[in-house]
Amino acid sequence: MMPRVKSVRYVRDYVLELEFTDGVTGTIDFRERIVDRGGVFALLEDPESFRQVRVDSDAGTLVWPCGVDFCPDVLWHDATGIPITI
Repeated sequence: MMPRVKSVRYVRDYVLELEFTDGVTGTIDFRERIVDRGGVFALLEDPESFRQVRVDSDAGTLVWPCGVDFCPDVLWHDATGIPITI
C-alpha cells in the first residue's frame, strides 16, 4: 500500500506541507490545480477556504469542507518526485 497523508500544514498562498505515513515530508503548490479551474475548485481560490484543509485519516488524504479531495498516491508522487509503481 502506498503511503498516506499523516498531517498537513498551511505554508502560504496555495502551498501546503504534507507529512506521509512513511515519514516523507514534502511541499506542494496547489495553485495550478485550483486557480481558474472552476466548479468546486472555485471555492478554494479564497485563501480562507483553502486554509480549511484537513486530513481525512480514514482515506489518508487531504479534504476540504466543500468536498474537494485529492488522490493520496498522486500527492505522495508530487511531494517526492518518485514515480508511482503499481
